[in-house]
Amino acid sequence: MASEPVSDRDLVNSLWAGDTAALATLYDRYSSMVYTLALKMLANPAEAEDLTQEVFVNFWQRRQYNPDRGSIGSYLATYTRSRAIDRLRVSRGRATILQRFQRITAASSRSANPVDHATQQEQRQHLRAALDQIPPAEREVLEIAYFQGLSQSEIAAQLGIPLGTVKSRCRQGLLRLRSLLEHQRS
Repeated sequence: MASEPVSDRDLVNSLWAGDTAALATLYDRYSSMVYTLALKMLANPAEAEDLTQEVFVNFWQRRQYNPDRGSIGSYLATYTRSRAIDRLRVSRGRATILQRFQRITAASSRSANPVDHATQQEQRQHLRAALDQIPPAEREVLEIAYFQGLSQSEIAAQLGIPLGTVKSRCRQGLLRLRSLLEHQRS
């Protein structure tokens, strides 16, 4: 006679007690749902895989799930959706900064009259000044991402730091840079 499957609640209790095999079982049960949701929102298989791993690692490390407040499936879906939205915000911010940089670069490659040249020079100075005001660790990650074109995983490997550290430095750096550039405009 086959044994009854272990409940999610029992698996979570086992995980919190240090049984990492419980995480593997939870991953087997819910990773497909998490990945599918992440893929629908991010429209990028590599990002969806990365987010799926992040969701389960954070679930294990942060221990914020309370079985008395709802099912683990609902918790993971909500958490995945929230993290996917965060990633979309960051990528939109990154795209905005990259577009701004590309406009400045493209404009400087065209022959410009003296007024255009002065404006472009001023924009480059504003961007450089804003970059110089953010913390060096955040600036380094952003410069590698935008000027060398490396992915966050590649940056983590190059710098020898965890991927999560690269992600948080990127996010914080972009937020600071956006704020500084908006402040310079006003």
